[in-house]
Amino acid sequence: MLRKVRSHGSVVQRVVMMTPRQCTIAKPQFPLAFSFFNTNVRPPVATMSTPNDGIFTQKRVLRSKVKKDLRSMDPVLRSQQDDAIQNLILEAPWFKSCKRLCAYISCSALREVDTSKVLQNVLQKETAKILYVPRVEDKNCHMRMLNISRMDDLIANSMNILEPAPLDAHGNARPDVMLADEPIDLLLLPGLAFDKTGRRLGRGGGYYDTFLSKYQELARQRNWKQPLLIALSYSVQILEDGVIPLTPSDVFIDALVSPSGLIPITPAAQEIIP
Repeated sequence: MLRKVRSHGSVVQRVVMMTPRQCTIAKPQFPLAFSFFNTNVRPPVATMSTPNDGIFTQKRVLRSKVKKDLRSMDPVLRSQQDDAIQNLILEAPWFKSCKRLCAYISCSALREVDTSKVLQNVLQKETAKILYVPRVEDKNCHMRMLNISRMDDLIANSMNILEPAPLDAHGNARPDVMLADEPIDLLLLPGLAFDKTGRRLGRGGGYYDTFLSKYQELARQRNWKQPLLIALSYSVQILEDGVIPLTPSDVFIDALVSPSGLIPITPAAQEIIP
């Protein structure tokens, strides 16, 4: 932000440097009493930067690479890996025993791991599971997880991605997981890339990291057991450890489900291995 102030009859521009954590005023790099006739003197140019700029650039480059790899993936192979991942989930004891969960609704245009079979299984009455799915509310990282009881509860948003309508068929507001009286056991998460230390690279909106941080804080306040954070990943999305850059707001996952099986990462994930 540039501000003009007068000092001894001269106009001085001060550059206000704004960062997420602090606000400082940069000192002028020219004499306070310089003359307007001195045409060699130029005020400094304002620049805006944050400590995370480099990390955001690295993430953007990495996203482009992973998206390219996903576009190059053979459709037959993708279908095979979709089936393998979903079958692993449906047969897993940790999935069968969970009573309440959040899960994403896969979008083929985004080349996300398919979740349709998992969702259909959860919504069968005999499973008696309670399912919450994401609804994006705005462009400021605000996403809610709302309860649905059937696939017909979903509508396409402006991006043609399925999400729950805010009201049910009777005009009542859908239950929000943040307002539920009981904790969820499991979150099935999407992403662009992952590694075996728990790092997750999203699509840059910050919706999941923001939601996960809020829910984890809610669980701590209510003394609930933290839910398992399990991401679904094609083989090509699993990168070498440490390649994914980190920012303070990034939330680590507990485990990965790949076509080759469950990859436990945290002690909580180790406990679910039979």
